Amino acid sequence: MAGIYIHIPFCRQACHYCDFHFSTSLSKKQPFITALLKELELRSKDWRTEKVETIYFGGGTPSILDTGELNQILEQVHSFYHVSKEPEITLEANPDDLKTEQKYLDLKNAGVNRLSMGIQSFFDRDLKLMNRSHDAGEAQYAIELATKHFENVTIDLIYGTPGLSDLDWIRNIELALGYGVPHISSYALTVEPKTALEKFIERGAVSPVDEEQAERQFRILTDKLNTAGYIHYELSNFGKPGFFSKANTGYWLGKKYGGFGPSAHSYDGTRRSWNIASNPVYIKKLLNDELPSESEVLTVIDRYNEYIMTGLRTIWGVDLERIKKDYGVEYLEYLKKESSSQLENGLLELQEIEGRSVLRTTSKGRFLADGIASSLFFIN
Repeated sequence: MAGIYIHIPFCRQACHYCDFHFSTSLSKKQPFITALLKELELRSKDWRTEKVETIYFGGGTPSILDTGELNQILEQVHSFYHVSKEPEITLEANPDDLKTEQKYLDLKNAGVNRLSMGIQSFFDRDLKLMNRSHDAGEAQYAIELATKHFENVTIDLIYGTPGLSDLDWIRNIELALGYGVPHISSYALTVEPKTALEKFIERGAVSPVDEEQAERQFRILTDKLNTAGYIHYELSNFGKPGFFSKANTGYWLGKKYGGFGPSAHSYDGTRRSWNIASNPVYIKKLLNDELPSESEVLTVIDRYNEYIMTGLRTIWGVDLERIKKDYGVEYLEYLKKESSSQLENGLLELQEIEGRSVLRTTSKGRFLADGIASSLFFIN
């Protein structure tokens, strides 16, 4: 079983915190679609034995596609790949692209059955700080329409933004809960290198990100969503039963996935590949029937470290039997030794789940999951 990720590298404007690959010029959108269709065709021979269970449109801003373009891409996937009978098809969307009921109907008719809404905040002050292309009113209207036409809706929220009080953060959460969305993804604001946000902070125009504020608001989030019946199944993701993201869950559990479009990554269990992060070069190469990608074979150490990183972010944790089976006794003994102090200080716990010993972060350690994981990496 596998998933397909399709990167749409266009946005109407640049968010100040974003370091993903995108362009705010739409002049190459049609040549990009042509190149993407070619990539889907050229790489299909490597997927003959795989059944595709999930198709995920990320970006960038996939909702920038019109109905015809979206249909073209999905028809190409169905033509060249073995797609399951009822695949999860997710499309990331910005509220300012979804202003009419007809747009939702068009998405649904194309086959999209899961909407991922980039809300980020219900306060205009925060949206201006982030340079989002929508305002709070558009955000609320978009969620009203999304939940009217789609059962499976997830929204993104960002906490830890400069000036965001705990009371306003609680208000953000309560507004989201009021719409009954079955899934919420929430992330701490991160200052990425070479972003506008980094430059604003360096110049003193924006206050630095406060780690204590971020951790406090993370705990507010987890308390409120757990009380509301959401399962905290991954560090940044909360879902009602039956509404976990199948695409992202596949990634965290180590399933194969193919990434298409500029900068997209793929994984087949032992090899990772990635496309060039340049729209013009991506287009040029594919129009010449060349794949614009590089790849590397992952070492045992690479695969072990990646499993530790993804496992400790999720409720499934790190299966000690899998460590022994897939990586060897040496790695199991190393993990036991390196995790002993984290077990003693209450950041990690060992649980028996269906007869297997599983290492997981505790509620105390969950916010620190990435740092804990890196302390357990095997270094040659």
